Amino acid sequence: MSGGLWWDEEDADHIRGRSRRYPGAADIEPEWTVQAADDPARVVRDPDPRSRAAYIRIVGYSSAAGFVLTVIVDPQDWSGVTAWKTRGADLRAYLEGKERES
Repeated sequence: MSGGLWWDEEDADHIRGRSRRYPGAADIEPEWTVQAADDPARVVRDPDPRSRAAYIRIVGYSSAAGFVLTVIVDPQDWSGVTAWKTRGADLRAYLEGKERES
């Protein structure tokens, strides 16, 4: 599913520095987002209902990060737009999907 997910340097630096902008937030490594996008149990919202730009929202687990990530992807070229540690409704949706698989 990662479809060649990639990050330009500016966006990669942006997700790596989340804790500078949001105290207590997790900094995200781009490699983690590729793992999350490739998670067989991922949740995909295409298009993301919260996006005005028709981006894709992917919610999946990264073993390297040790937690579930939300990744926003531009469907035009599969570039990463942003990413964060998942919580709230997206985390519940992911966990409920995992339970159904069991």
